[in-house]
Amino acid sequence: MSDCIVRFFETWEIEDDAERIAMIKKTVTDMVIYDDPRTTETIHGPASLNKYVGMFSKNAPGWSAGVVKCDTIAGFTRVTVAFGGIGPDGNEMVQLGQYFVEKKDDKISRMIGFVGTGEPG
Repeated sequence: MSDCIVRFFETWEIEDDAERIAMIKKTVTDMVIYDDPRTTETIHGPASLNKYVGMFSKNAPGWSAGVVKCDTIAGFTRVTVAFGGIGPDGNEMVQLGQYFVEKKDDKISRMIGFVGTGEPG
């Protein structure tokens, strides 16, 4: 499993902006590109990515994001991530997302995310 990818998703539960950006800068390139279904446009660079990831920790306090599966072929890494925590009804919830990642010099250079894992529902 790629350490930079695991560490990147660990940043999703960090509420402190300064601590989170310091960790994000260790996991992504200066020119990182990021898209997922909740982004209205492509995110460019660690500062913008930090702002976006910070919305998760602020809107879902106590939730975490963890890599549960990871495989690589032809320079692309497919990552399944479990986002989980206590839901509005007081019960534990888990939502899966799938990401496709390109790396440069062992840092994330591009990441595209999808809701779910593509499995029939």
